[in-house]
Amino acid sequence: MFTWTQKLADWLVYSILGIPYGSKLGDALDFFILDTIKILILLFLITSIMGLVNSYFPVDKIRNFLSRNKLFGLEYLFASTFGAITPFCSCSSVPLFIGFVKGGIPLGVTFAFLITSPLVNEVAVAMFIGLFGLKPTLIYVSSGIILGMIGGGILGKLKLEKYLTPWVRGILKNAEKEGGFEEEKKSFLQRIPEVFKEAMGIIKGVFWYIIIGIGIGAGMHGFIPTGFFEAYISKENPLAVPIAVLLGVPMYSNAAGVLPIIQVFVQKGIPIGTAIAFMMAVVGLSIPEATLLKKVMTWKLIAIFFSVITIFIIISGYMFNLIL
Repeated sequence: MFTWTQKLADWLVYSILGIPYGSKLGDALDFFILDTIKILILLFLITSIMGLVNSYFPVDKIRNFLSRNKLFGLEYLFASTFGAITPFCSCSSVPLFIGFVKGGIPLGVTFAFLITSPLVNEVAVAMFIGLFGLKPTLIYVSSGIILGMIGGGILGKLKLEKYLTPWVRGILKNAEKEGGFEEEKKSFLQRIPEVFKEAMGIIKGVFWYIIIGIGIGAGMHGFIPTGFFEAYISKENPLAVPIAVLLGVPMYSNAAGVLPIIQVFVQKGIPIGTAIAFMMAVVGLSIPEATLLKKVMTWKLIAIFFSVITIFIIISGYMFNLIL
């Protein structure tokens, strides 16, 4: 789908700017241009789709379903599973996060989605099967969903709504004034201009956060060699899992992008649980993601969110090493 973006990025960096192919600066700039184009396109498509969903979907019924106490955690399973089947990275999950909160879905349930969405998607699953086989893939998918459920449940109990940014709280107040998401008698064509206008508003609100996040990731991608990480997370080190998680935080990639690196790690003797923990940290705990989430969360909420997920990723890494 995005072959033309890669060709465009290569042409701009190596032909127009004349930067040597394979150089650190060239790799960083190529990554920056490619991901900026892809993410902005995906962001517009996702926000537009979510706008249509919000205008047609019975959000009140879903909210009531997810808010019932008699579900015994099924609301978290529902949100986490939805996150697993949506092929979105952490950047494009932000508008979905806004849609969930704006629709009145509890923050803990929304977090269950936000945790799982970047960790598990069908592209990563297909690659995972090809690289590691069925058993590790099933454990990887199950752990991503369980991680979202438990993490969302804990974060939900902490009552963190007051730590959403004023921008998001303003969206919530406007939704309340407008009476929520009551169904309107409008045709599909009548809804499209409003949907696109709202999509552009969201993109405008998060644009610079995306640019800064991708810029940080591009620098890490171009100037930090893979061998640097391998020196610290070998199987002989009992602290390899937490070190792998900490090393993964400055990185920036989606699950599909980091999987080839994980394959190299495993081939060089690094335990697969340690490698998966590194991947989860890269995908779900990156500094660029924190920069993006700053638009919807205060720094205190981001710190709480990251702390809870970090603990569970570390536990999962040790468990993977015992099982696999």
